[in-house]
Amino acid sequence: MALACTVTFLSLAHILSAMRLHCELLLPQIPDSTTASKLLGKWFYIAGASQFPFHLLEMVLIDNGYLDVNPTEQEQELLINQHVTVGDKCFSSNSTYLEVSINNATLIKYAKNQRTMGKLMNSSSKEIFLIQYQMHKEKNYTGLYLYARNQNMSKTQLEEFRDHAKCLGLREEEIIYAPWQKKELCQMKETRQTIPQARRPQMQSKDNSEASGAGYQQLTT
Repeated sequence: MALACTVTFLSLAHILSAMRLHCELLLPQIPDSTTASKLLGKWFYIAGASQFPFHLLEMVLIDNGYLDVNPTEQEQELLINQHVTVGDKCFSSNSTYLEVSINNATLIKYAKNQRTMGKLMNSSSKEIFLIQYQMHKEKNYTGLYLYARNQNMSKTQLEEFRDHAKCLGLREEEIIYAPWQKKELCQMKETRQTIPQARRPQMQSKDNSEASGAGYQQLTT
């Protein structure tokens, strides 16, 4: 009996050790210029997870959404145009941008004050876009968003997202999947090659809804 317990304990220890190692391998994405260029264009919103209750409520209300990533005059910066459909309304924002930092981690920053809101996470596929964010209210809250080039996700890609969420301490019940049951109301305009106003000191939030709608503040909180 004692031997059986010992074997079971060692097996569990091995599994837990492997899980810790797996989580340690989930590093921030480190793109070169080629990878950065592949971030441009449209990314469909697939799912989100958050420890912050208000964010969970917002995600429940979102019917569909996407990011439109555009180049700027600054090579290390990419402007994010965010669009979500809630019921029969479309909410849009360009208040966040991507920045490739000195250590080559890709950060998500808020345009108004250049505050770092999150970072891109490493993934096995260039067809998915994982964003980890961190916010502080009365305490620190962690969240994770999954975007993809198309809405048809493989089982492996969804499992990878769930693994990332677990490694960040997010529970299964804190994961919300976009239903995509309604027509996409937010139509993407043609991507511009340059955006002169996108230099960080000049960037301003130009939200069509002034971020007042529910289900909107995924990357603007």
